Amino acid sequence: FHSGEREEKCIIEDVPSDTLVIGNYKVQRWDIHKQEFLESAPGLGMFVTVTTPSTEVLLSKLYGPQGTFSFTSYISGEHIICLQSNSTRFVAFAGSKLRIHLDIRVGEHFLDESVVQAKDQVNEVNFRLEHLIEQIHHISKEQNYEREREERFRKTSEETNSNILWWAIVQTLILICIGIWQMKSLRDFFISKKLI
Repeated sequence: FHSGEREEKCIIEDVPSDTLVIGNYKVQRWDIHKQEFLESAPGLGMFVTVTTPSTEVLLSKLYGPQGTFSFTSYISGEHIICLQSNSTRFVAFAGSKLRIHLDIRVGEHFLDESVVQAKDQVNEVNFRLEHLIEQIHHISKEQNYEREREERFRKTSEETNSNILWWAIVQTLILICIGIWQMKSLRDFFISKKLI
């Protein structure tokens, strides 16, 4: 995505609890003379801030123009990941555009093929088995988290339906009371005018 030099960009990532999140990013600065983005942005760093669903700051750190950040969520929900350059220019002069490449991996642990090749066949099978077990645990966490979200949604729907039912009953009672009051008032009016 593109960003201004002093502009903060945030991404919302829905993460289950006890899950490792790894983010890789790379910043490229716009070159006015060449009219293209430079391959790197030397001297430019990025402030990375991660906020939990309870608005607690989980990570706040300055990195270089290219880097990797990681955090482990301890509560499930929408985590906000914000990136902002550490440009020292005044806002009025910070007109340079930035291109930020961001890759976020949630709960995944990728296999390092060079490590796998260095080990013998038995260790490779063992390593892959551990990796599969880890992925099964991650899938299980995801399913539990989705189950919790579905349960919260169902409870909210049931409460809303209950409130609508009671509101309809209250409206009906009010209409019946107004109807009885109008009939009594008309009857008293007709009696006082001696029309009945």
